[in-house]
Amino acid sequence: MPTDRIDTDVEMMKAAGITVVRIAESTWSSLEPQPGVFDFTHVDRALDAFEAAGIHVIVGTPTYAVPAWLVQSYPEVLAVTNRGEGRYGARQIMNIANPTYRFHAERVIRRLMERTAHRPGVIGFQIDNETKYYEAASRDVQRGFVKYLRAEFGDDLGALNDAFGLAYWSNRIDAWEDFPDVRGTINGSLGAEFAKYRRRLVEEFLGWQAGIVREYSRDDQFVTQNFDFDWSPGWSYGLQPSVDHFKAAATVDVAGVDIYHPTQSRLTGKEIAFGGDMTRSIKSGANYLVLETQAQGQIGWLPYPGQLRLQAYSHLASGADGLMYWHWHSIHNSFETYWKGLLSHDLESNQTYEEAGVFGREAAAAGDALLHLRKDNKVAIMVSNEALTALQWFTVETGFIDGVFGSSIGYNDVLRWVYDALFELNVEVDFVSPDDPDLGRYALVVAPALYSAPESTITRLREHVAAGGHLVTTFRTAVADEHVTVWHDRAPHGLTETLGVTYNQFTRPDGVGLTLHGDLAGAVAAQGAGAGVPAGATAHSSAAPGAADGTAVEESAPQGVTGSPQAQRFMELLTPEGAEVLAGYDHPAYDGYAAITRHRPGSGSGSALHLGTMTSPDLVRAALSVAVRDAGVWDWPHELAGTVSVRRGTNARGRELTYLLNYSAEPVTLDSPVAGRSVLGDGEITVGDSLTIGAWDLVVIEGDLLA
Repeated sequence: MPTDRIDTDVEMMKAAGITVVRIAESTWSSLEPQPGVFDFTHVDRALDAFEAAGIHVIVGTPTYAVPAWLVQSYPEVLAVTNRGEGRYGARQIMNIANPTYRFHAERVIRRLMERTAHRPGVIGFQIDNETKYYEAASRDVQRGFVKYLRAEFGDDLGALNDAFGLAYWSNRIDAWEDFPDVRGTINGSLGAEFAKYRRRLVEEFLGWQAGIVREYSRDDQFVTQNFDFDWSPGWSYGLQPSVDHFKAAATVDVAGVDIYHPTQSRLTGKEIAFGGDMTRSIKSGANYLVLETQAQGQIGWLPYPGQLRLQAYSHLASGADGLMYWHWHSIHNSFETYWKGLLSHDLESNQTYEEAGVFGREAAAAGDALLHLRKDNKVAIMVSNEALTALQWFTVETGFIDGVFGSSIGYNDVLRWVYDALFELNVEVDFVSPDDPDLGRYALVVAPALYSAPESTITRLREHVAAGGHLVTTFRTAVADEHVTVWHDRAPHGLTETLGVTYNQFTRPDGVGLTLHGDLAGAVAAQGAGAGVPAGATAHSSAAPGAADGTAVEESAPQGVTGSPQAQRFMELLTPEGAEVLAGYDHPAYDGYAAITRHRPGSGSGSALHLGTMTSPDLVRAALSVAVRDAGVWDWPHELAGTVSVRRGTNARGRELTYLLNYSAEPVTLDSPVAGRSVLGDGEITVGDSLTIGAWDLVVIEGDLLA
């Protein structure tokens, strides 16, 4: 940033309603240009300017991008990975457990804290950034792993060999000093445990940094971390493989996150909602900060008029208490030159900057009506880093590491398959971890692809249904224990009576159709009549032809599903043992096997729906609508699916807040489902009033004070 225009920038920020900025993150080489030589000129200048303008500051520790002098003097700080020795240049290339790295990181953190913690404009500190273990497999990391295993298995190598099946291909280890380099392992159990250990390194590292920062911070200053997500398709997508966010979030006061997503015709709100729901959930429903989201972003992400404002409110609708754009101005060189900020390279006003100002001024006028949104969701999705890692070793479609015998969908694809369907139904969710002790607070729990889980987790799922709760499971659930050893009994382990099905064979479908029965057939027909279709879209499917038989829907192409429904990616050959068949396979080789089932075990009121195959988005949406109705949580937002997206909660004033969001290039008209004050408009709204919501626009209604 040209330093001779800081007054201009501050003035433009104020005009746009910007109230908080984040500085110092990733600037280690500027703060410490030579070992032990510090220069805080740019930090002081920024703090002086922002304090004078009344703009608050979050100071980031600079440790996720190391300076050249550190690597030149101490090359061991670079992470050694499966690709070999590290090379300097990129960010996030270090071994966060390396003592030399830690020594120098602590020194710069302490000097930065001494310089900034007392400043009145500093409201909080971000420790590191998007922290992960960076695939580090250096000698010290592997020594730590062996020490961890000795503690986990009570120094019993026989127990380790048995738990991980190390006798296969002569991988057995009979002396700790013979422990091999883990980078070469072909054993998924050992490899998954190494990933689990390295996730713990992230938790320890963040706790270490937070402890240093808290030695200096005031009681009115918070500590946060900028968590991020899996980036498989090129944007924030799914569970982060390298961090257990539920555990890592315990190290900070306020969870922070970056959420990036497609825009223009591909803006759906799903990535914003997914990221927000996850970040809120890892701190037990607490509000969070979006520390980064796109302004103009990558080439192809330039938002249409109205979209930046809609995106901002979408973050608040999930429970964010603020959002910050990455970044203020588009930089003029280096790697992120075309990751564009609010200002373009000319540093002048533009449509994106002006629209950010519209939101900033509106949010200021709305005050606490938009803040501290609390959710009371009745549906939860169980997510598991352990299952994700296991399915990297034993992929859904091949059973081997991706690329050995072809490619495969991953855990996050299954997770997003069910999450997106619930979002399209306007079913708001929380996320829970496999060790969550209180599933009973939810009417419905969805457990997608829970491949690897301890017995205790399976027991809690079973008990949830026995106590009258409702459960949805998918293929590749309850397959293996916590050591990624496949269970020896009938599949799915521990859930056969709860689900009312079993199987011992599975395959990839090859032109396998589906026949629909009962409530699922009815839900598909209702979806075709306009219920449950996502806002701004129609039902889509790539299903292959198939014929109906038995009591299935008579059409070869049921209403609500374009083309005949088809099994996709993976299929379990389910044998019902008391379960009702909602979908069967339409193929001469698989007649008599079920694909989707529902069971009401015993005399209780609980139910369990099992998705034994992947389906089109339309069909999984219909299946989940059945489960939502069974759970007794179907409500008016779900009737509006296909018209607007609905997000609700209780605001800081104790009033119900309802967001009606139109992720569409076309205006929509509907009768207001609630009464209250229009937060962004004028006047009162009563139930049944006609509301027209423009393209890429929204309505926010503040209702009555809740008891």
